[in-house]
Amino acid sequence: MTDTSHAAPRRRLPVMTGILVLISLAILISLGTWQVERLYWKEGLLADIAARQAAAPVPLADIEAMAASGGDIEYRKVTAIGRYINNKERHFFATWRGQTGFYVYTPLELSDGRILFVNRGFVPYENKEPEMRMQGQLTDQQTVTGLARAKLAGKPSRLVPDNDVAKNIFYWKDLDVMAESVGLDKARVIPFFVDADSTPNPAGLPIGGVTQVDLPNDHLQYALTWYGLAAVLVVVVAISWFRKEAKPPRQ
Repeated sequence: MTDTSHAAPRRRLPVMTGILVLISLAILISLGTWQVERLYWKEGLLADIAARQAAAPVPLADIEAMAASGGDIEYRKVTAIGRYINNKERHFFATWRGQTGFYVYTPLELSDGRILFVNRGFVPYENKEPEMRMQGQLTDQQTVTGLARAKLAGKPSRLVPDNDVAKNIFYWKDLDVMAESVGLDKARVIPFFVDADSTPNPAGLPIGGVTQVDLPNDHLQYALTWYGLAAVLVVVVAISWFRKEAKPPRQ
């Protein structure tokens, strides 16, 4: 006779296994859905940044008011007028189109005596010192148009080297130290940067318009990965169940 008491359990998944499968499936699907939501958020953010960059520039005072009220000033186009203090420029280590060099951050003195640090653009490594690009050391009043960039609250990562103030090499944009290292009163310094646009400088240096929007958007790939794992789990469970169903019971 057939022992039906042992055949029945083999014909269905154990209860605990079924519960674990359902929990795992719920987690995988929720992770995939979260990545889809992140995808829509990131696409909206990138579209917003593109719109800011394409908009007409606004006066510096407008960006200052926005920053003071806690608004998001990143990548907003702005215009400022002043004179560069060329002997107080700071150098930020960077690469531009595969070439190693520096972004030149120069204080722009406004008519009211306040200071705005402007990222004038890229110079190759061999042109770090101002005497190697004297034609680009503008001395008269300048109208600068560019993108506002927020002040960093601190070092972005432990992997980033410490700034070498003595050699005037900055690896992260510490606005307070940039100002203090050249004797500028921090109270007079506007609490954000401006990246100058690509308007050519005499003799071509610095090269403006170097702002890079580094916001990777891999959320679709991640979503497909989580949904794919959920599908694989369903297939594996289904195959296992059908194999058990097809297996003849012990006599």
